[in-house]
Amino acid sequence: MSDGPTPQGRPPAFSYRRAKSKSARPESVLHCDEIPVTKLAERYGTPLYLYSASTIKERLRVFDEAFRNVPHTICYSVKANSNLAVLRMLARAGCGFDVVSGGELQRVLAVNRRASKSTVFSGVGKTAAEIELAIRSGILLFNVESEGELAAVSRAASKLKRRALIALRVNPDVDAQTHPYISTGLHQHKFGIPIAEARRLYTEAAHMPGVEVRGVSVHIGSQITNPAPFGQAMQRVAELVGELRTDGHDISYVDAGGGLGIAYENAEASEFPEQVRRYADAVLTPLQQLRVHLLLEPGRSLTAPAGALITRVLYVKRNDGKRFVVVDAAMNDLLRPALYSAFHEIVPVQVSGRHSVETYDVVGPICETGDFFARDRTLPDPAEGDLLAILDTGAYGMSLSSNYNTRGRAAEVMIDGRSVRVIRRRESFRDLVRSEQ
Repeated sequence: MSDGPTPQGRPPAFSYRRAKSKSARPESVLHCDEIPVTKLAERYGTPLYLYSASTIKERLRVFDEAFRNVPHTICYSVKANSNLAVLRMLARAGCGFDVVSGGELQRVLAVNRRASKSTVFSGVGKTAAEIELAIRSGILLFNVESEGELAAVSRAASKLKRRALIALRVNPDVDAQTHPYISTGLHQHKFGIPIAEARRLYTEAAHMPGVEVRGVSVHIGSQITNPAPFGQAMQRVAELVGELRTDGHDISYVDAGGGLGIAYENAEASEFPEQVRRYADAVLTPLQQLRVHLLLEPGRSLTAPAGALITRVLYVKRNDGKRFVVVDAAMNDLLRPALYSAFHEIVPVQVSGRHSVETYDVVGPICETGDFFARDRTLPDPAEGDLLAILDTGAYGMSLSSNYNTRGRAAEVMIDGRSVRVIRRRESFRDLVRSEQ
């Protein structure tokens, strides 16, 4: 148990513990599971991604438990965090996967070739090569997003003399009440097939060579914290399944997509089981009489709170009355604040005695005004060399990272209790230019 302040009450992944010190001002140090973050930063450098394996496994258990009364497969959304060690751990825990590219499918195959049998392939722009790879790999289901893609899957399967199981991803025209960049369920979005056109396309698919109609898929967006839109979408899917069965189609799978969000502000770990229970109720209530196998695609909700980006303060500066904390991490390491103006809690790794607080912008070294992690954030007065932790970065952190400004990507380290393992080494300049001529 922690014996010091905890960042927004989020044990066990990241919590403060009293450090052994003879100082008159006792110091608390942020830990990842059982390991002091100060030691990890000293050993592996910064910027540094840390992940709590125990937290990911526990959140997966909570998710699985919420759907225990219905046949279901959790297909982890690989785009959230695609590190091979994370995927391997989830595969060993019985997870399937949701992929949106051939590269993500190859990652799944690299950790366990048999995992393809519980993998669904989503995405609006599957290429012929990606479709053939998926068919050869024996994936569970294609979530088909257009009439043209349906024809492409049929051609590829016929060419390979295989049958590809398909679901049409329908667009239910439901407002997910989330950021417009990650909302996907309205008619103006590029995703899916208008639900009004679905019956016609299912009839066409039933007569196409190489494909077998087996499911209905829906996904309305990401970072959704209100369960109501999930229920609205599933009600429309349930009505469609009834119509399709009347038309003679064997609909045995419903893919409910992902999108369950987390509380980036004022989060409490104890709230997660109740949040997932409400989500499960919203999804399952419309499907009660259908006897389908439910596919679920959580990503962020499993991994985001399990991760933190550790960064070191380079400089503290003023521009007139404005205060800035310049750190060694940048938007190439964590894009979400620049891309979405996303909030991430930022906490000091070491806290000692009484300290004053001021308002700062926390910014990186990249030559872009958009290179920031927080604006007008109240923080304990930082000093050069201090360590800060940017929380809830286990999803869409490293997976959105880049080498902009010829910056090597951060190292990634997995902690499981007292066990520490490097799961991605820090990139060197040689890594960055290896493929250039």
